[in-house]
Amino acid sequence: MKSLHNRATSEKLDRVVGQLFELAVRLGDAMEHGLAERGLTMARAELLWRLQRGGAAVQRALSEDLRCTPRNVTGLVDALEGRGLVERRAHPTDRRATLVALSDAGSQVAATMDAGYQDAARELFNDFDAD
Repeated sequence: MKSLHNRATSEKLDRVVGQLFELAVRLGDAMEHGLAERGLTMARAELLWRLQRGGAAVQRALSEDLRCTPRNVTGLVDALEGRGLVERRAHPTDRRATLVALSDAGSQVAATMDAGYQDAARELFNDFDAD
């Protein structure tokens, strides 16, 4: 009898894990589609997200936050700056450093992304108790 119970529990767990993986894939696809409509990649969107959440930052700090090379951050910033979503500014205390900050247009895009994130969270977890 114990074997049947263990097998049933194992099958339920397999089904739940399978559904979680499917959810992850669908969420990823939906995110990529939504970002593509805005002309963004996941990496560019994450940089905008970091700037929105943390404020202006030097590229080295962004490199550490995004866990990528400084050269990669330079490419991301160049692309976003070319679209008018970020701007480089002089650092207020370090003449050698440059800050990357959201432009007004970048702030609007980040706010739209954040609103979509909040909507998705509400839709996914609407039926759950606060606890």
